[in-house]
Amino acid sequence: MPPLADILSAATVDPAAIALALAACALYAAGLVRARRRGVAWPLWRVLGFYLLGILPYVALACGFTGAYGSSLRWAFTLKVALMFFVVPLFLGLGQPVGLARAALSGAARDRLERVLASRATRALGNAFVAPLVGLVLFGTFLTPLLSVYRGSPLASGTLSVVVPLVGLLLALPLTEGDSFERSSAFIVLEFVYVFIELLADAVPGIFLRLSPTVLDGAASWAAGVPQWFPSPLRDQQLAGDLLWFIAEAVDVPVIILMFVRFSRSDRREARSFDELSDEEMDALAQEHLRRRGS
Repeated sequence: MPPLADILSAATVDPAAIALALAACALYAAGLVRARRRGVAWPLWRVLGFYLLGILPYVALACGFTGAYGSSLRWAFTLKVALMFFVVPLFLGLGQPVGLARAALSGAARDRLERVLASRATRALGNAFVAPLVGLVLFGTFLTPLLSVYRGSPLASGTLSVVVPLVGLLLALPLTEGDSFERSSAFIVLEFVYVFIELLADAVPGIFLRLSPTVLDGAASWAAGVPQWFPSPLRDQQLAGDLLWFIAEAVDVPVIILMFVRFSRSDRREARSFDELSDEEMDALAQEHLRRRGS
């Protein structure tokens, strides 16, 4: 393992990640200002969660040790991408950027946002049936020579630094902003069942990286002059598999908790909607249900 001094001192510049972080900070700050002008006081803990737990770790992953050594070490690159996909979006979601946008926007801008949220693509990404497939496809490419391309190409690495957290955020927003992505209780129950299947699917790429007897990306030797603490290429791949396997499994725990909270809120919302119905509306609803069952 690398010395602590090397971990703390390693640094690089990822222009794409820095640009994304600055844009996210500016947009979120603008949303806070506009929301305050409209009389909405955004909770401080959400602001801190977005900046300190979301943006700051993201920049540290892109420009710190994992960014500096990601081109050389498979485990460092895998750690960076896995955390950007699984963990950073959950913390960014704590800031509820969609909810803030709704509080800040009005008129045509608000209507455009609602159309985007209601679009088929957004709704498809926002359920637990699609999320594991996206992760499986992404990290499945780590079992191919593409991993070497990702690490060796600044363009590919920078693209992943932008695309991976954005896609991860789209997948995480329905969990962290349940009120903005309404689902019925029955649908969420189905998602619960699928999440337990996901517990196994998430582990597949990490398991293959860990157990493979050969170096899968084709780069089976180090260049001259690497530090003495570098592991062998095969051991490097095994460490990448260990980290990917652990992160993919560990993140399912908070996901299940968030889904349970989402289910509770949806159930309460549906119960309130039924309580607000009049006797005549309840009779009409029951008759419609019976009619559909009989047809």
